Amino acid sequence: MLGLGPMGRALAGALLAVGHPLTLWNRTPDRAADLVERGARTAASAAEAVAASPLVLLCVRDDAAARAVLDAAGRSLAGRTLVYTTSVGPDEARRSADLAARYGARVLNAAILSPTPTIGGPNGVIVCSGEDAVFRAHRPELAALAGTVNHVGTDPGRAAAYDTALLDLFWTTAHGCLHALALARAEGLSAAEFAPYAQGLPRMLPALIEDWARHADEGRHPGERATVASAAAGLAHVARTARARGLDTGVLDAALALTERAVAAGHGADGVSALTGTMAPTTPRGR
Repeated sequence: MLGLGPMGRALAGALLAVGHPLTLWNRTPDRAADLVERGARTAASAAEAVAASPLVLLCVRDDAAARAVLDAAGRSLAGRTLVYTTSVGPDEARRSADLAARYGARVLNAAILSPTPTIGGPNGVIVCSGEDAVFRAHRPELAALAGTVNHVGTDPGRAAAYDTALLDLFWTTAHGCLHALALARAEGLSAAEFAPYAQGLPRMLPALIEDWARHADEGRHPGERATVASAAAGLAHVARTARARGLDTGVLDAALALTERAVAAGHGADGVSALTGTMAPTTPRGR
């Protein structure tokens, strides 16, 4: 195991919990103390940790840190399987897979799609991409990390695409929630008063996401329930209100501008799923 941030520690703990032998390396060695008490051993270098096992998990802060660790491990990666669990973009995942392969490793990119507390339990979700035979060979070890572990394709960047899109959804949703709380407070409502009403919206999202996904793939955007034009009108009055109360409207302004661009392009009567085309007018990768 390479890297012992919060997620790395959770992965290490899940492996120890089911009795897997584990060698740890981290740039800050004292983070491993409690894991050593549970049976892990530590290595003095990334290369030493890699040499200790045929299966290597890499979970560090970002792509730059991951590539530095890969370079430090170097030829010790030869003949090993590297499970790349660092959260990165699809292109970064492909580049790192290429680098690890040049060092002689077989690579799986594993995107962790659920938060740290779910690791090792039934609610954990991980998707992997890379060679199917490599995934099948290490399915038992990966199953210790999450209740759902799926192979989603051979392209090393495909798992990272799931991760990136899900982070997009989470952080834009989180921003919307926090901005709504700020707007409510600016209008004299306490956040606690507003929160019960805000909680009704997420219960609507599963059905909406399913409908929007189907329409986006079909290229068909019925507007019987809500149209792009009505979305533009709603966003406009929210942005005006927020601006009048001195709130930051950067994200709202961007959303409004994109929606108005879709109206100008003739999509005003279409359903809001038509905005996927305005956001990404080019042909999707792999299509």
